[in-house]
Amino acid sequence: MAIESIIDVLEQLEAAHVEMLELGERKKEAVIANKVDILISLINQESKLLKRIELIEQQRILAVHQFLEGRGIKSKLNLTISELTRLVFDTAEKKRLLQAQTSLTDVLQKVKYLNESNQQLIKQSLSYIDFFIETMSFHAESEATYQNPLEKSYGIARSGLFDTRG
Repeated sequence: MAIESIIDVLEQLEAAHVEMLELGERKKEAVIANKVDILISLINQESKLLKRIELIEQQRILAVHQFLEGRGIKSKLNLTISELTRLVFDTAEKKRLLQAQTSLTDVLQKVKYLNESNQQLIKQSLSYIDFFIETMSFHAESEATYQNPLEKSYGIARSGLFDTRG
């Protein structure tokens, strides 16, 4: 029965990471559309979901320890699922445990790739913003007309395109 609780917790983890995947897709769309307010809202939802995932992970650790104690193992090691399957002798339970592991691993890989993609999009957005700021604040050393470099320029040189006088 203890293996059932581990499988149940793994399924909860998978469901939570599927939600994380959906939030990641929505974040990707918000970054592409430059919807900062939506992005902030999604980040807040994501942090709440991360807290829930942490709680589920604690439940998983507890379920594994209960399973080990049920098998007469007093160790507090944090075993992987592959190591845990060696202690499951019922083939149906072992198969369900491995299926839960495979499903969770697939979802985690998708979340990982989506996060990497979102990171790249954000880096590109930031580099575009930096480029835009540099082009807007670019100050040419010389004006459009010829000026002898030995002559001292008269007049006020502006530091950018924006007039700061108010």
